[in-house]
Amino acid sequence: MGHDNALTGEDHKMQRRQALTEAAFRRIAESGLEGLRTRDVAADAGVNIATLHYYFPTKESLIRGVVASALLRFRESMPNEGSAAEQLRWHLSALRQLLKEETDLFVVLGELSLRAPRDPVIAQIMKDTDDPWHRKMAELLRRAIAEGCLDPELNPDDTAALMIVAIKGIIFSTVAALRPMRVDQTFDQLERWLGLRPRHEP
Repeated sequence: MGHDNALTGEDHKMQRRQALTEAAFRRIAESGLEGLRTRDVAADAGVNIATLHYYFPTKESLIRGVVASALLRFRESMPNEGSAAEQLRWHLSALRQLLKEETDLFVVLGELSLRAPRDPVIAQIMKDTDDPWHRKMAELLRRAIAEGCLDPELNPDDTAALMIVAIKGIIFSTVAALRPMRVDQTFDQLERWLGLRPRHEP
């Protein structure tokens, strides 16, 4: 019985932590980082400010929680099965859908990216996010080249950097005005360039 109670208590903590990160996410999506006030987040989540500080002692730790929560959606877009080319194709397809269907996610990430050059703490948070993504993309490209699926002249690290810059560019244009056509054009061209689309496709 005591073990069950402990699990229930842990689940409650996880739910409260999630409620706080979701409330902070909504505040950033609606009002930008300037609109992120911990007292408002606590009120939105139905707790007092002391409870928020128990889970997130600083505003920076709350932002890290928001980023970590957002990254769960990205991890779902990165499969671990299939050939390297299949995983790349799936990842690009999943990101395409995320960009068109979950605009708030990219509004928040765009807001953080724009603030990063002026805020060393947020810059480090975004670096901690981007570096693993770059490593994973470069690894998949390297494997796809070794498997004979991609042009052997491609440099995996340089290609990963270019792809991430292109995708991030869509994020900023999407924040300004959602244009699904531009999303499709960019991903279609990336797939053609890499050779991930069958030659007969338009």
